[in-house]
Amino acid sequence: MYPKAAGKGRGPEKRKLAEEFPPGEVLTDTGKKSWKLGAPIGQGGFGLLYLADENSSKTVGAGAPYVIKVEPSDNGPLFSELKFYMRAAKPDLIQSWMKSHKTKYLGVPKYWGSGLHEKGGKRYRFMVMDRFGTDLQKKFEESGRRFPRKLVLQLGLRLLDILEYIHEHEYVHADIKASNLLLSHNNPDQVYLVDYGLAYRYSPEGILKEYKEDPKRCHDGTIEFTSIDAHKGVSPCRRSDLEILGYCMVQWLCSKLPWEDKLQDSLYVRDSKLRCRENVSEFMSKCFSSQDKPDELQKFMEEVKTLSYTDKPAYQKLRSILEAGLKSIGAKDDDKLEFSSSVNGVGPSSSMEEKVKGREEASKEGEMEDLIAVVKCIFLVASFSAGMISWTKLLSRFSL
Repeated sequence: MYPKAAGKGRGPEKRKLAEEFPPGEVLTDTGKKSWKLGAPIGQGGFGLLYLADENSSKTVGAGAPYVIKVEPSDNGPLFSELKFYMRAAKPDLIQSWMKSHKTKYLGVPKYWGSGLHEKGGKRYRFMVMDRFGTDLQKKFEESGRRFPRKLVLQLGLRLLDILEYIHEHEYVHADIKASNLLLSHNNPDQVYLVDYGLAYRYSPEGILKEYKEDPKRCHDGTIEFTSIDAHKGVSPCRRSDLEILGYCMVQWLCSKLPWEDKLQDSLYVRDSKLRCRENVSEFMSKCFSSQDKPDELQKFMEEVKTLSYTDKPAYQKLRSILEAGLKSIGAKDDDKLEFSSSVNGVGPSSSMEEKVKGREEASKEGEMEDLIAVVKCIFLVASFSAGMISWTKLLSRFSL
């Protein structure tokens, strides 16, 4: 499954949709490599997504390892994505990073090729990328809009790996959210950050962009998660991505951010986030009870709060904060993504579940006491009827 939109607030609203190509259509990329389309599997932004494989005499089946995104050539989102993929997502570049940083995998989709295709007198732009499975937004809804605490911290760690990589390659993502996080098609314990339609080159050739507010660009991104910088019309930077990640982790753990009741009012959302930055502790108290408050997320947001527009984040320090959170609940990053609460109480609603369980046990104890009282009444009345006790004694013992 793939996200339907790259975000809100950028580019023309009216764009042409790509026409659907028949299965078997062959596209040739700029490297002269041919790719064959299979069945369409969805719509992403203003393009269509197809199963695909390297060109051969075989039909592209349901197990195809690639996906091809196709858009009319005069549309913008795919062109923006392509610039990121061609500069930062080539397979050998990702492999080299993984080797030097000793990571098992990196959740950045690999770029396999791109080009232009003509059909019926029209030109289309296309890009070949890895195939993925379901998105985390679907898993979030299926989980009752709560993820276990262990899972949230693991996702945070995976995203720190991803963000450090793309930041070091001069880009920021600017639209991190559950619907842009996809599980691997082959390994459900691996998660990938997709949809780089709003990706921004914050440091071309190593030269950092300057802070500049532009009213025409206010509120770019997805309103509930986008950064304060974006609300002010400032181009995204590294701290923007980390701020967005903080909001995501809080929502995944508590179900709903405080400003989600008024998403149509962008100024209200912006001001709510400003108050959050001014007092992170108060923000956390709005999201969690005192027993459920995850200290590591507050520390994470406090650390991000210290960053200036051009600062390089201390990625390892942020990782250590999340790892300490795992340790505090008796868990560790075992590379297993479990979407249901585990039995050792590290789920998001473990405290609430304990309260409910306690009430259920108290109710059962009350029912047992009532039953004993009824039996006692029956015994006393029967004893009185049989002449075993006097009326006075019956009244003295009828104290329940």
